Amino acid sequence: MNIETKELSKIYGIGESRIIALNKANIKINGNDFISIMGPSGSGKSTLLHLLSGLDKQTSGSLTYDGRDIYSFTDRQLSAFRRQKIGFIFQQFNLLPVLTAKENIYMPLLLDKQKPDEDYLKQLANLLGIDDRLTHLPHELSGGQQQRVAIARALIMKPDIIFADEPTGNLDSRSSNEVMNLLYNIWSSMKKTIVLITHDSRIAKTANRQFVIEDGILSEVTV
Repeated sequence: MNIETKELSKIYGIGESRIIALNKANIKINGNDFISIMGPSGSGKSTLLHLLSGLDKQTSGSLTYDGRDIYSFTDRQLSAFRRQKIGFIFQQFNLLPVLTAKENIYMPLLLDKQKPDEDYLKQLANLLGIDDRLTHLPHELSGGQQQRVAIARALIMKPDIIFADEPTGNLDSRSSNEVMNLLYNIWSSMKKTIVLITHDSRIAKTANRQFVIEDGILSEVTV
């Protein structure tokens, strides 16, 4: 799946309270890209991710997935598109505390009224090293294990693209390294497109394409 933005902007407020969160961003994301977008807090990186994934709507500019303008979708169409085509990994694990790891992973399938694929779950659990944790509740898991469950949940619908917003932000250095190694393996072995938001230059360098954003202005790093 190829994604392209043209002059994508997001502006909040008017007059003296007007804030340009994203300023005419242009980016082309090709199938199987691993992209990092690095910037300090308030730079506009999360705004860009929310726009790219259809979680928010632009003030101006365009966003297309394989030539389709997803901003033209109805709310129902856009919700279905996100469930079926996009996986999300956030800094907060967002696991439901009363559900087991397995039940949390299956949640997107149930919302889309799809039958769970036990063989695919076993494949994911093996890849992520959570085979023996599927019956545990979130409070019985470490932070790193909870993020692995969240990654499995992001992959269970077999999406084309994964958006990861500071996925190591709540983890210690060891767990952070493990999660980044897993994301790299997912990219290389499962051929998923990954867009990673981070403020850590070391993590950003894991990607095969690197961008920086500052004061809402996006630019690609040439390495």
